Formats: sequence, C-alpha cells, structure tokens
Amino acid sequence: MNHLLRRGACPGLSAPMPTGDGLLVRLRPIGTVSFAALVKLCAAAREYGNSVIEVTARGSIQVRGLSAESAPLFANAVATLGIVVEDGLPIFSNPLAGLDAEEILDAAALAAGLRDALAGTSLAKRLAPKVSAAIDGGGVLGLDGISADLRLGAEATPEGAALHIAVGGDGASATELGVVAAENAVETALRLLEVIAQFGSDARGRDVLASSGSVKFRSAIADLLIADSAPRRSRKDSQAIGTHPLGDGSLAFGIGLAFGHTEAETLQRIAKAAQAVGASGIRAAPGRTVMIIGLAPWTAQSFAKTADGLGFIVSAADPRRHVFACAGAPICSSARVAARAIAPRIAEAAAPYLDASLQIHISGCAKGCAHAGVAALTIVGAPRRCDLVADGRARDAPFATAAPDELPAAIARYAREKKREISHV
Repeated sequence: MNHLLRRGACPGLSAPMPTGDGLLVRLRPIGTVSFAALVKLCAAAREYGNSVIEVTARGSIQVRGLSAESAPLFANAVATLGIVVEDGLPIFSNPLAGLDAEEILDAAALAAGLRDALAGTSLAKRLAPKVSAAIDGGGVLGLDGISADLRLGAEATPEGAALHIAVGGDGASATELGVVAAENAVETALRLLEVIAQFGSDARGRDVLASSGSVKFRSAIADLLIADSAPRRSRKDSQAIGTHPLGDGSLAFGIGLAFGHTEAETLQRIAKAAQAVGASGIRAAPGRTVMIIGLAPWTAQSFAKTADGLGFIVSAADPRRHVFACAGAPICSSARVAARAIAPRIAEAAAPYLDASLQIHISGCAKGCAHAGVAALTIVGAPRRCDLVADGRARDAPFATAAPDELPAAIARYAREKKREISHV
C-alpha cells in the first residue's frame, strides 16, 4: 500500500492520509450500502482503527486511527464487503438518485455512464486529484451547495430531459455554458474535462476560467449546445434531515451526525435498529448526513426516536446543524484547539441564536477544513488562544481573540448581538 499522499489528493483506501491520530481513509460509496455490510465496516473500523467514523460535508465516509500495519488489513476487509466504492474522479449525484419520486432523470445512471466512459481513457489520470463533477437529477435533495469543477443539472423540457452545464463553482457561483440534451451529457462532460486536463495536472475548472474565461469550454461543446437556452435557476437545497418519499412508496429518513462524527458502535446500533423496522440500506449524503432507505411510513416516527436517543440529529431545528467543527487537536496534528471537543459546549451556549443566518465554524487551524464557505462566526485555533473572525473564513483577519475556556460565553454574547443586528436589517 502506498502511504505517500500527493498534495491535494484524497485519502482513499490505497493512499491513507497521516493525521494526529494515525492514518485516515476516505470512502465514497456508490448507491445504497446494505446494513450487513455497514455493520462489518464498523467492526473493521473498531478492529483496525480507533472506532471514529465521520461523514463529510460532501458525503464521504472517513475512518480514523489506522496504522501503517492495520491500513492494508482494513482495505482487505472492506474489499470483502461488496460495497461499491468510487476510487477515481469524484462524481457526485443526488443522495436519493434512482429512488427519488421527484427526480427528472436518474443522476446515478448518468454518473455510472460517465465513470464507464472515463475508464476507457487516460483522462482521469491527467486531471488534478480534486477535480470533480456534480450531476443533479432534479430530485428533492439537490447539489447546489456542493462546489464542483463541472456541473450538470437536469431540467424538464417539452422534448424530454435536458441538462444545464456549468463549470467552476457551486449552484450559485458556477459559470453557465448552456444546455445539452440528456443523450449528449457524457460526451459533454468528457470534452469539458479534457479542457481542464490540457491546462496541466494541477489545474481546476476555476483556473481555466481565470486564464481564458469560458471561451475554451464553450468552444469544446459548441456543436452539442441547444440554441437559445435560458440559464438554470439556482435552487435551494431541500433539507436532508427527516422523511422523503421514494418512488416505490417507502420513505428515506435523513439523520445527521453531530459535528460530523460518531463511534463505530453507535453507527452499528442505528444500522441494526433500521434493519429491525424493515429498512433496506443506507446512503451517505452531503451535509454530514446518512439516509436510511426503505422505511415503511408507519415506522418512521419510532425510528426517529431511536436515532435521537443515540445522539443523531433528527430535526432540522437542531442547533448542532449550524456548528461546523473539524477534528481538532489532538486528532489533527495541525490543530491548535480541540475543535470537536468544545463544539457541543459552544452549540449549547449559542443554541437560542443558531440558524441558517447565524452559523459557527470551529477550525483547529487556519486551513478551515470543516467549512469552506463564509460563516457568521469562525473560531480559529492559534497558539494559546483562539481568533474570532466575523462573516468570513478561517484564513481571514480576526476581530478579537479569546482563551479556549472563555469561548462558550464569548460566543453566546457575540451570537446574541449578531442576531440583534440581523433583526434590525
């Protein structure tokens, strides 16, 4: 196993990443994972790692605490579970793709077609490790909140499904290129990825835009674009937490991992509880969420009660949804503050004021791994103190500092004043 990780690469099974608590492996499962496989995955995380399992903001599963000796054994164990794991260019599709009662087209099938096409070329190997694509099939849970180098977003037309094409950003910031017919989606994606590859092995979509605007992208797909296409309207992502109807009449239930992590034993318990009430499997989803698939409508309430009792987030009103925390010290060797350890106290102190307009990011260092966007308040670990950044990111200049043990009270005061400002706007 190769333990040397190229800078900017993702820590997959074949290239675990060194962290403060050992090696970290990131998995991107494709489709629904059976409960039997999940239970065994959790058992492997306990045997070969430190039992901490995370779900990231982009819907990947991370296992922590592996060693140089145990990481190959963990990879071997995962290989026997039948979990289909993406190990190339990240291609994101809707969390309920192929199951959603409201989707315009099956984004999972389109993503599979793009993976197959890439497998027959050298293109993926010529792209930067973090180049990604997002395929939004128009279902209830959208992907506008995920930034990607290439975006394909479905819309219904009188002639059938079509796809809006955009590059270099999230649903609001990406540069629109136009619309293509669904049957030309894979060819469109391959051509646009080829444009990025031509700019070098470290290039991203935004680099191409900064260098030459959208001209090269548009030229590459000019013959595929549908004339007189209107820009796609950015849509707000629906809330993943809670119940969602599926096409077969059953429900999916989204539960959040508080601050993005849980213990392997706890995840095993929720898997067994879901299986006991007849659910069929689980999917990891963006927003540090997992979707329980195939619940009967009359079992959803009892399942939610069980999940709540195990510490999962089952309500969109839960204040913990609005606090983002990285692993922090001592888990991460770069961190200067125990971000994850203090997150519950901060969430509790600021609970009356937290919502989508007031979110808090706790970052162990200035890299800001837990939340790439702007937050109302960002707490950044520094030597013997924490820097406080208003309406910015972890790398921005602070307006104040506080000792770690003073943070809950200081943040409650800030949140209260910030809410007053917002209410008077």
